[in-house]
Amino acid sequence: MIRLFVTADLAGGAQIAPTPDQARYLTTVMRLGSGDDLLVFNGRDGEWLATVREVSKRGCTLEIGERTRAQAAPPDLDLVVALVKRARLETIVEKAAELGARRVRLAITRRTNADHAKVERLAAIAAEAAEQTGRLDVPQVLAPEKLERLLADWDPARRLMFCDEGGDARPVLEALSGAPPGPWAVLIGPEGGFAPEERDLLRGLDFVTPVNLGPRILRADTAAISALTLWQAVLGDWTRGA
Repeated sequence: MIRLFVTADLAGGAQIAPTPDQARYLTTVMRLGSGDDLLVFNGRDGEWLATVREVSKRGCTLEIGERTRAQAAPPDLDLVVALVKRARLETIVEKAAELGARRVRLAITRRTNADHAKVERLAAIAAEAAEQTGRLDVPQVLAPEKLERLLADWDPARRLMFCDEGGDARPVLEALSGAPPGPWAVLIGPEGGFAPEERDLLRGLDFVTPVNLGPRILRADTAAISALTLWQAVLGDWTRGA
């Protein structure tokens, strides 16, 4: 069944209006008509059955029925990723949503090979991935921030898994074994890697856990997918079968 992310509050009997683009997708692309059902969620109120009503050229209305799933949060996991070229960054955001990251934080490093990001487009990609994967929330995508500033403002209660291509960090599964499951983040650098001074800064922080992702040099998108997968397998909701 089609799933749609909406921003309106959800409750039985409520009438909500999807955005024009969403209405066009439902009625023109998916060819839903009055009386057809879909699932909707907003990241706050769980997942609800909805029925298409009042289809017109200007859009449609959805009538909310019964709740199908109560709201549940994914593990408190952030992905911090240096800006890379657009196509790879879009892939990273999409896969982060599929793999259960709660936030994607964009970082500007010394060797960042892109100078901006279209955050609204990335947020739309995250929402579409959330719709397709069945999760009940959409990960936030935060505006780019310099790595030094990001680390200066860091909450030390959140562990940071630093994917260090330097080669002398512990293997990721060994480093995560026995680690606390609380709030975490995964840090992925740019295609050119971290500058020596950035590595030194990260290695000197108490909340940082350096890890090695293996003997091969990985592109940023491959590294992000690998790191999120391994974290989920050891500390995330994969261990609960959720």
